[in-house]
Amino acid sequence: MAKEELIQFEGLVTEILPDARYRVQLDAGHEIVAYTAGKMKKNRIKTLAGDRVTIEMSPYDLEKGRLIFRHKDERPGGGGGPRGAPPRGQFRRR
Repeated sequence: MAKEELIQFEGLVTEILPDARYRVQLDAGHEIVAYTAGKMKKNRIKTLAGDRVTIEMSPYDLEKGRLIFRHKDERPGGGGGPRGAPPRGQFRRR
């Protein structure tokens, strides 16, 4: 017997909860509690309130999910430039 397929949704992190859990408002309008996936913990991917994320959920429990991907910011001016901080690695350490 095959394992049930997981359902993926996109949403917005509204609140950071203890124990690497997040309250996420899905695009469909539902609000769920999601935990950080192991690969995100392993790669030290930080998630803050206001981030767009992809959630993976079981069809049996639609109140909980696993946060599997944090989408990159589309905000302008995120990187270093002539007006911002110098890019990392510009100066060589002796």
